[in-house]
Amino acid sequence: MNLKSFLKQNVIQSENVKYAASDRFLDDKNKPIEWEIRAITSKEDEELRKTATRKTPTGKRGQFTQEIDTNKYIGLLATACTVAPNLNDASLQDSYGVMSADELLKAMLLPGEYADYLAKVQKICGFDKSVQDLVDDAKN
Repeated sequence: MNLKSFLKQNVIQSENVKYAASDRFLDDKNKPIEWEIRAITSKEDEELRKTATRKTPTGKRGQFTQEIDTNKYIGLLATACTVAPNLNDASLQDSYGVMSADELLKAMLLPGEYADYLAKVQKICGFDKSVQDLVDDAKN
């Protein structure tokens, strides 16, 4: 094994992906506008997971269990990965009457578009393989 291949400068960097999240946002030539999505780092992902984790009482005095709010986490992941449009732009948020990037994304996209967008973001971040896919790969 060549350790040099693992050095940061030798790793293939992931590039941002262009994706038309909806055919309702059109440019001046009536073509769907492509959004820009980036992959986040594992450290960024860990912070998102912490933000989406809540403590719930177990029923025993003073004891809690941690649960991740999956919907909140996926929403935070999608907003963190979205480069363009800028979901933190105050004027864009004002135009939809929302106060956060997560709310804006949900307001901009129809439910099916939102689900497709979440799937695309997860794929870009490397969450596109199920456990069964990994097991099958390992067998081959």
